[in-house]
Amino acid sequence: MTLAAYYRSGRCGLSFELFPPKTEAGEQALIHHVDQLTQFQPDFITCTYGAGGSTRDKTLEIVDRVKRQFNIPVASHLTCVNASVDQLRAYLAEAGRRGIDYIVALRGDPPQGETEFQSVAGGLQYANQLVDLIRGEFPNFGIAVAGYPETHQEAVSPEADLENLKRKVDAGADIVITQLFYNNDDFFRFRDRAQQAGISVPLVPGILPVTNLAQIQRITAMCGAQLPAEFVAALGRDEDPDSQYRVGVEFATRQVQDLVDHGVPGVHFYVLNKSQATSAILTALNLARSS
Repeated sequence: MTLAAYYRSGRCGLSFELFPPKTEAGEQALIHHVDQLTQFQPDFITCTYGAGGSTRDKTLEIVDRVKRQFNIPVASHLTCVNASVDQLRAYLAEAGRRGIDYIVALRGDPPQGETEFQSVAGGLQYANQLVDLIRGEFPNFGIAVAGYPETHQEAVSPEADLENLKRKVDAGADIVITQLFYNNDDFFRFRDRAQQAGISVPLVPGILPVTNLAQIQRITAMCGAQLPAEFVAALGRDEDPDSQYRVGVEFATRQVQDLVDHGVPGVHFYVLNKSQATSAILTALNLARSS
């Protein structure tokens, strides 16, 4: 099935994002949590691609295993970081041989210790170039790209960021999955602006349920997302992990319900290789999963 088909009218698409574990124990735990999440009948599952391409082999192993073990379509992230075009072609060819369904095409963050992205010799500078490569030479892959409701940190302006997104879509992206956010109005404004710019592919909100205040403050500091002050205050009233988990799950449940009520085509959960929070949210919402 094409990526965009999951988001057809009257149906709420659902997907989960994993990251490659570093140990065998971590991989076994991940498979357990994926097993728990499959009860919600996700349309596909994605796996990130480590900084500097450091986990590229592990990424393929994880999505390959998830597809074979759970019979679920899968997507591998792929970035331009530290990779020549020939290396990107080799990765895509191997992904094709393994039966990977989709690619999440990203420029990628600068390697650790560097402040600006620089392509390697024979590499690509922008995500739209990667989309163009995939669409032109590996047309069997569906393609997702990233969007930023609060504007990418490196963009000179929201307008420039939206122009960059349109280039990725025009190059052949099927859907846009957003960076995490905690103010739905930011997403709604982003959606309106994207539509005005002529971006007509599904815009899928990316949701990271908060289960720990210190953890989410680290994550948002890196990506530039804003945490509502009242949410931070509620999380900070009690240092007990169970209390913070409950506050975060309740917030995410309300957030997702509001998004669904406002007509989003689907939801993409950043599950951080766990199942409990996302399972609690989806159970509370009882989202219909029509075929």
